[in-house]
Amino acid sequence: MRAIASRRNDERELSLRWSGRVSLTPRILAVNIFALAMLAGGFFYLDSYRTRIVDSRVAQASRETRLIAQALLAAPPQARKPIIARLAASTGTRVRVYGPDSQLVSDSQALGVRNFRLIDPDKEPWQQDAARFLDAVIDTVVGAPRAPLYRDRGDADGSAWPDVRTARHTESTPATVWRAPDRTPVITAATSLDDDGVVMTTVNARDITQTVRLERFRLSVVLAIVAIVSILLSLFLARTIVRPLRRLARAAVRVRLGRAREVVVPRLPSRRDEIGLLARALSDMSQALRARIDATEAFAADVTHELKNPLASLRSAVESLVHVRDSKLQEQLLEIVRDDIHRLDRLISDISEASRLDAQLSRAKFDPVDIGAMLEALIEQNMNRNARRDVRIHFDRATSRPLVVMGEGARLERVFENLIDNAISFSPDSGTIAVSAARGPGTITIRVEDEGPGVPQEHREAIFSRFHSVRPGGEAFGKHSGLGLAIARTIVEGHQGTIAVESREDRLSGARFVVELPAAGAHG
Repeated sequence: MRAIASRRNDERELSLRWSGRVSLTPRILAVNIFALAMLAGGFFYLDSYRTRIVDSRVAQASRETRLIAQALLAAPPQARKPIIARLAASTGTRVRVYGPDSQLVSDSQALGVRNFRLIDPDKEPWQQDAARFLDAVIDTVVGAPRAPLYRDRGDADGSAWPDVRTARHTESTPATVWRAPDRTPVITAATSLDDDGVVMTTVNARDITQTVRLERFRLSVVLAIVAIVSILLSLFLARTIVRPLRRLARAAVRVRLGRAREVVVPRLPSRRDEIGLLARALSDMSQALRARIDATEAFAADVTHELKNPLASLRSAVESLVHVRDSKLQEQLLEIVRDDIHRLDRLISDISEASRLDAQLSRAKFDPVDIGAMLEALIEQNMNRNARRDVRIHFDRATSRPLVVMGEGARLERVFENLIDNAISFSPDSGTIAVSAARGPGTITIRVEDEGPGVPQEHREAIFSRFHSVRPGGEAFGKHSGLGLAIARTIVEGHQGTIAVESREDRLSGARFVVELPAAGAHG
């Protein structure tokens, strides 16, 4: 099946508009860095993780505040201060009780329980400053809400605290998250003591910030390690892909510049991937191109040589006509001119066909061809044309079923016409030519046998070369161009078949040409 190149289809299938003109190395890096960016999205998860912890601590602060309020309500007023101190120490919070007039009644800090203390960031080492700066950057990137700054509103008047005001007028337990100067969360909660006022708890939840920072540090370490490994692997992958592709591209450019003979395309035999396949395909292509160039140069040289002979003869005859006065000699010279002209015409026609044959076969449309019917028609034509020499042609058809191949009928007919003409030329008068056609496993085999002198072993490959001509004795020079068998081989190979010459099996003198063609349907 022929491959048809279509620029439009190739661009539609292979173009990647998003990649633009970017080379492979940055594209590989970009893809892997994009995957790392998705991993870096874990910082967004840490923000939600921190939010869940804060919400949990807020709910815990509300519950603890309600329990403290119930414990205080169950005790007489004169016994509440020891209870406040014990509860503040056990819960790790600062407990303050405000009376009905919002004035401070009791404070766990004044009772000696100093478990609430704000850190002055100016007195901490630079590592903490760096950590707070990183917290601020990440909070800005993820769009985390910024809590209000915690400031001590004084102990005397509890109405300065929004939680105290809300708790006094409702039966709920409001809670607020504040931001300490060192960016750690401060949680306040308040609840009503009925007619005895309001109790408020305050806790600096530094452990939340420490937990989030620890998880962020672990994620950063993992991300850094993965980033380094990914970049190194990307560079390695780009190196293993880009370097051989660049070598192949440079070799292809040198071939394009006409240096095919001196260019060695690397085959990369150690690679078994697509790059290795591409390298070997390009190497084979360059060798085929080099062979095609050599063949073209040799063909041009052979054409020049073959054209010189009839041209020299023609020029000699024409120049002699000027000086010859004898009518018989003039007629002989004119006969030579006519023969040379016919020879040149035949030679140019065969050269033209041989030079275009490959391109024409690559574009040809193959149809089912019955080889048996074709051979019967050719044999009948040749029997009528060669009746003068009484050369008999016997056709042995092994089966009555059609012997169908996929091909171009006119080209295949040219092959067998050349073989039969060649056999007739070498056959003696009253000789017999045996033509047979049989079906094999997936092939159609055609044999043409003559009773001529045969082909010596050392010449059996050379006779298929262009302009190689071995003619039978007695035949006038120039009757054949020496391209018939070369054209026949090109046509047969263009149909994925083979052609060869061998000795006859019955050991009689003569040659046997064997053509094998794929039977129709043999390719599946």
